[in-house]
Amino acid sequence: MKKLFFLLFTLVFISCGDKKSEPFGKATDETLVDQTEVAVDPTLALGEDLFNGVGLCKTCHLPDKKVIGPSIVEIATIYKEKGGNMVEFLKENAEPIVDPTQYEVMKTNFAVTKTLSDEELKALETYMYSFLK
Repeated sequence: MKKLFFLLFTLVFISCGDKKSEPFGKATDETLVDQTEVAVDPTLALGEDLFNGVGLCKTCHLPDKKVIGPSIVEIATIYKEKGGNMVEFLKENAEPIVDPTQYEVMKTNFAVTKTLSDEELKALETYMYSFLK
């Protein structure tokens, strides 16, 4: 019994060494994390939501691979190089510049894109250009 008491006393003494205790949840200098978070661009987030949701864009366009329509990267690259206006195209006010042979397929989607506000169309454009970074 004396041995058990001595062992327990020794373990308690060793474990209670000279350690600074911090309140629960308070970070020490070594564990401080930069608390500044990168704010998500609301326009970019809206564009992504529209692209993947109501805009139905993801049905035919993938980021880096042609499916039914050209990839997002291809579209953004061509619009940037040629100074095209994606918003006006989505309003059906501009000619196709990426792949005119796919225009007839795209025309069915103008029923959706024409219902979007200018802000929403600009957000789609911002989202698509974000793939060029």
